[in-house]
Amino acid sequence: MSTQADQAGFQQARFTGRTVIVTGAGSGIGRATALRLLSEGARVIAADISAERLAALEQSSGSGELVGVAGDVSLQADVDALVLAAGPTVDGLVNNAGIMDSFLPTAEITDEVWERVFRVNVTSQMRLMRAVLPGMVSAGFGRIVNIASEAGIRAGASGTTYSASKHAVIGLTKSTALFYGPKGVRCNAVAPGAVKTNIEAPFLSAWAAERLGPIMQTTIPAPAEPEELAASICWLLSEDSPNVNGAVLMSDGGWSTI
Repeated sequence: MSTQADQAGFQQARFTGRTVIVTGAGSGIGRATALRLLSEGARVIAADISAERLAALEQSSGSGELVGVAGDVSLQADVDALVLAAGPTVDGLVNNAGIMDSFLPTAEITDEVWERVFRVNVTSQMRLMRAVLPGMVSAGFGRIVNIASEAGIRAGASGTTYSASKHAVIGLTKSTALFYGPKGVRCNAVAPGAVKTNIEAPFLSAWAAERLGPIMQTTIPAPAEPEELAASICWLLSEDSPNVNGAVLMSDGGWSTI
């Protein structure tokens, strides 16, 4: 049975004729977004680090046109392969792939954690935008949605590295919107709060658990379904948000108001 989240804002054929890249499409928000785009007529280029998860997505894709590309978007070669698979025209990009940082506070950050989180959460988004923007500018049309986070606007939602990376995503989004809005390209971000996904986020720091645990136990709204985030993302990709550019949409159940 379809849930209210499944049906929120659904419009059949809203993306017919559009090609949209979705990263991290094998699970969670990315999977829900890919399936929704397919159901609304888009040709979806689905990227994920797991070939198995992509195979499962393909089995659920129905009659929609789905191209699965397994790879690590933190690597330039895999970004190149993804864009090549999309073909000459990319109308939309959903930069969803991301990883957590085990809630490490600043004094406990390792170089490995810092560099890995920034490669996946920030550098991959920049590289994909850099790759698709020339074609979007040439066409005079493009829609980009970057997945930020509650942690991108405040402390208390993650460790330092993850929070810094999501602040950077918001900076990338706003700057891209400024430069390319006049060229017909809209670039926005969605900032989720708690969502039911497969991203594991254990506390590896006793101090972080002591400091953040009480905050998270008392202030976080109930986790959202991935389909609810997909509705927000698809709204920004669509022509139902024609005057929205450079925005950060807080799709967090009101967490940012607390």
